[in-house]
Amino acid sequence: MKHIKLALVFVAMIGIGYHPAFSQGLPDPTLPANEVKINIVNTIVVGSLELGYERFLDQNQSLGLELMFMDRFSYVSDSGEGRDFKATSVMLSYNYYFVTASDPSGFYVLPFLKYRNGTFSETLENDQVMETDLNSFMIGFGAGYKWVHNDKFALGPYVNIARGFNNEVSDRFDPVEFNAGFSIGFRF
Repeated sequence: MKHIKLALVFVAMIGIGYHPAFSQGLPDPTLPANEVKINIVNTIVVGSLELGYERFLDQNQSLGLELMFMDRFSYVSDSGEGRDFKATSVMLSYNYYFVTASDPSGFYVLPFLKYRNGTFSETLENDQVMETDLNSFMIGFGAGYKWVHNDKFALGPYVNIARGFNNEVSDRFDPVEFNAGFSIGFRF
């Protein structure tokens, strides 16, 4: 049920992008005002589904919303036999692009807030199941590069680092989380 609610929020954000009142910010009306994207690397490597949406305020700034289904706590967390992550995350970001009107490709930085909801359970040696509540708030910073083709397709690598604020999670995992990926996006 939580996944359905988060998916509805994602669809609503895309719908807001089509509303005329929110389409006034770009100086050139021919430039796309929205981008939907997926982190294809994490889908392949760790089996998490990361979907994103960006609403451009102008050619150099955007607000972002990302939903991470089947989220894992960083790459270093061990997920072997008897270990199971059941978590979903929502991330809000402000993205600043170092691009020019003649070249929409370039570097960008993003401060962000992230909230993870879910549990991590592991079976101990005595067949007892220990469960860790992953509900936590995080603050972080990231950077990346995007190649934009025909003002429609956006591809690029990025890295994020965040600090979590939940003592139970910090006792089980490192409170500093690293995330990287390669996003494939479509602008409209």
